[in-house]
Amino acid sequence: MNFPAELKYTKDHEWVRLEGNVAFIGITEFAQRELGDIVYVDINTIGKDVAHEEVFGTVEAVKTVSDLYMPIAGEVLEMNTDLDTNPELVNSDPYGKGWMVKVAVSNAADFDGLLSADDYQALIGA
Repeated sequence: MNFPAELKYTKDHEWVRLEGNVAFIGITEFAQRELGDIVYVDINTIGKDVAHEEVFGTVEAVKTVSDLYMPIAGEVLEMNTDLDTNPELVNSDPYGKGWMVKVAVSNAADFDGLLSADDYQALIGA
């Protein structure tokens, strides 16, 4: 499995890439493997402020639906619209084209509290 060192991770299996004051957020390779084939991503919080650890959407796999938890507080700027027609991007490229939302960060301190790649690997026993 891949654990890019430049990303931060959550215990709920989301990842965060910070670019200035904008965070890109998705689910980890571990999470998408556990869920199976992703068939739908539902983000209903675009334009809304979402608190740290609040649900910002759901991801649907063939056998289950799972909540997505906001790893860093802020306003959801946009969803990756490629997922509307190609939700399988989450499975094939979770850290690249499979990102889910862009967020304007309101509390940068949330980022400091996230897990490093090594800490995340230890959490999942990789």
